[in-house]
Amino acid sequence: MNTEEKRTKFGTVALLGPPNAGKSTLLNKVMGQKVAIVTPKPQTTRNQITGIFNDEDSQIVFLDTPGVHRLRGRMNRFLNLSAWSAVEQADVVVVMADADLYAKKPYLLEKEMGPLVEGVQRLAQPVFVAVNKIDAVRDKAALLPVMQALGQYWPNAELFPISARDGKGVDELLAAVKGVLPDGAPMFPEDQLSTVPLRFMAAEIIREKLFLSLRQELPYSVAVEIEEWEEDPKLTRIGGLIWIARDNHKSMVIGKGGQNLKQVGQEARLELKELLGCKVHLEMWVKVRRDWTEDVHFLRTIGLGE
Repeated sequence: MNTEEKRTKFGTVALLGPPNAGKSTLLNKVMGQKVAIVTPKPQTTRNQITGIFNDEDSQIVFLDTPGVHRLRGRMNRFLNLSAWSAVEQADVVVVMADADLYAKKPYLLEKEMGPLVEGVQRLAQPVFVAVNKIDAVRDKAALLPVMQALGQYWPNAELFPISARDGKGVDELLAAVKGVLPDGAPMFPEDQLSTVPLRFMAAEIIREKLFLSLRQELPYSVAVEIEEWEEDPKLTRIGGLIWIARDNHKSMVIGKGGQNLKQVGQEARLELKELLGCKVHLEMWVKVRRDWTEDVHFLRTIGLGE
């Protein structure tokens, strides 16, 4: 009997939460490899990112979503819509909360989790709450009021203290999720890790390196679009267009003597080489599109929008 014949569970799980709650880190931990980009900066995830998890008796499609928040602006509204759209597709919802942040600053719990409360309360799907980053909480007693508050928000949801970074509690959460998944055969080949195309993943890798290299608010006005893609068995040529929203941001992205862009390119190329399994020739250009975060047409070209 082959592996697919043995499987009895198939379903979709949406990872939902405020910015920087660790959704992408959890996805990568469950998958056992990097599928979604991760940075310490909020709103790194802008699109629904899928990871297709397989084991001996289940196939689970995880949907990593943008952080739900109250910030204004068209792009922020589209990010929220993308997150809730993923929830509508899901068989199970995992709400993620930053235990370390709320243990240190309890007043932020209501501010950050507030936009989720009513929407999650209305869900018909099973809901679990992953209380993340417990590895960073030195005083474990400080976790109790955080857990109590989250339990009051969603009294019917089971809470799981976890660390997406080191994996503590993740197996228990995964077992609970599998327990409520519908029966069904796998829909994707066992070796398929995601439903997003390679071009999208390449753009995300470049954007991650830019986020990590840039300071303050600049990353949030940076977008990456893949304009050129030529591949053969030994070499893939990629042309990436970096969009910025202000003229004076261009020098920051490029860096003195082009050093920042060069460093971003080197780091991205190494990761792309590993992803594609061949040599990569990467070229990048920086262009200004003023106030693109408010440009509905442009937001749709990069995968956001109604």
